[in-house]
Amino acid sequence: MPIVRVAAAQFAVTEDVAANLATCLRMSDRAADEGARVVVLPEFCNHVSWYDDRAHARRMALTLDGPFVAALGAKARERGIHLMANCTLAREDGRTTGSNLLFSPAGEILAVTDKQVLMGSERDHLDPAIAASPVVDVEFGRVGLYSCMDGVINETPRMLGVGGAQVLLNSLNSFALDEASLHVPVRAVENRVWVVAANKVGPLVPARSIDVVAERVGVPAGLLHGAGESQIVAPDGTVVAIAPRTGEAVVVADIDVAAADDKRRPDGTDVMAARRPELYGPIVAAPRGRQRPAGAEELAAAVVSPADGDDLSALVANALATGARLVVLPELAGLEPARIVAALAGSGAVVATSVADGDVHAGLVLSADGVVLRQPQLHACARHAWATAYGDGLAVADLPWGRLALVVGDDALYPETFRLAALQDVDVVAVPFTVQAATDLDPLLLERAAENRLNVAVASRRGAHGGGALFPLSTDFTLWAPGRGPFAGIISRPEPVRAAGAVETATLRPACATNRFVSKGTDVVDGRPWDLAAALVAMPSGA
Repeated sequence: MPIVRVAAAQFAVTEDVAANLATCLRMSDRAADEGARVVVLPEFCNHVSWYDDRAHARRMALTLDGPFVAALGAKARERGIHLMANCTLAREDGRTTGSNLLFSPAGEILAVTDKQVLMGSERDHLDPAIAASPVVDVEFGRVGLYSCMDGVINETPRMLGVGGAQVLLNSLNSFALDEASLHVPVRAVENRVWVVAANKVGPLVPARSIDVVAERVGVPAGLLHGAGESQIVAPDGTVVAIAPRTGEAVVVADIDVAAADDKRRPDGTDVMAARRPELYGPIVAAPRGRQRPAGAEELAAAVVSPADGDDLSALVANALATGARLVVLPELAGLEPARIVAALAGSGAVVATSVADGDVHAGLVLSADGVVLRQPQLHACARHAWATAYGDGLAVADLPWGRLALVVGDDALYPETFRLAALQDVDVVAVPFTVQAATDLDPLLLERAAENRLNVAVASRRGAHGGGALFPLSTDFTLWAPGRGPFAGIISRPEPVRAAGAVETATLRPACATNRFVSKGTDVVDGRPWDLAAALVAMPSGA
């Protein structure tokens, strides 16, 4: 399989459709001049993504047989490139969609896929996809297409990864600074694929409207601009090329497409082969809304990250002495459950750990009264070849401060595990874990907290990539939240607290798990494309 040069182009778009087409063609030329054979343009490249009403959006939408699309195809043919452009389309069935168009080097349309998860005001003007996006076979490999909010939660990129895509092309129209730092690179590392992501710069709202919109949503007009930082990310999560925050730019990289065929972790675990589709049924069930009341406003928590030779009993005592009501130990920490229970005498705290129980790697949540929750590991792990019996679901414990789930060891690598927790109205997830890679905590586990609105506490022995971390939820998650503090550009990124020593503490916020609306009408849990996600629960052939 070849080495192919790919490019992500970032630029501004206005209400002038003819000018926007000229920009698309000019930036495609610029990328081709740098040798790119695959070029990705930003989302909504035909018209700025703000409309007076649905009728306005429909009038400005393109047709597949119109001059704008024809010009893009002609440019792909002229330069001999695969070109992805996202635009609004007036569909013959009456829908108006945000759609990804992939052109071949012959100028033919290879695929048209619609945006599955609409963000905020897009819901007022556009219609979501009614079909899942296919993986497209092209001359250099297998490609998947998605756009912006589709990548702020995991399901759309995950469907493409499970479907065998090697390269994901992502068009963005985002003013969120956490796109580049979190939501773009995590889709590469969790699926072990390449990601080529092109974002906008310049105002995302027309000049005639931007001050009114800024006041309405509580976002300074200067931050209603595309956040740039278009990037190319390797399957291990390494950002190999990234554009500036502002200004037109093209970033290019030569990628080895075949690198995306290696799905193994450092310990040899194949994270695609080890998936358990038979457990993921709730993800494709119709949303029912959160059923459980909010947990406590605050929860003092601690993670223990021992080094070789540390006295675990002393570290647990130190963690409890901080006032922590939840303490998490690394997987297979080696401290006997009976000793932990004894240490908890007279305390209202709980401790999460894991043990080898015959052929089961079992997570335990312990209180002064004994075992509160037992959770067998759900996925096979090459590092623990002895553990050959697996759990058949995710257990949850109701505690005085909220709902707790226990994610054991490498179950933390699977976005489906945390989605199952969110769908059971969990507030806090304890993760006895072993960090193996630089991307394990950030972006991988950080995204699990962000996209599910879960407080997460991860404990790991200290190693080359540090120890554990805590991810408390923010109080001002929703753009439109009453009383939200000044918007600083972050939409959906908890602030991680990395373990600086053997015991690290933070205040988690169980009650914040009830707020799942990232923007008006856009729920990061119930807004998942559940009705399109059959690929996530399909059993592999021969299973």
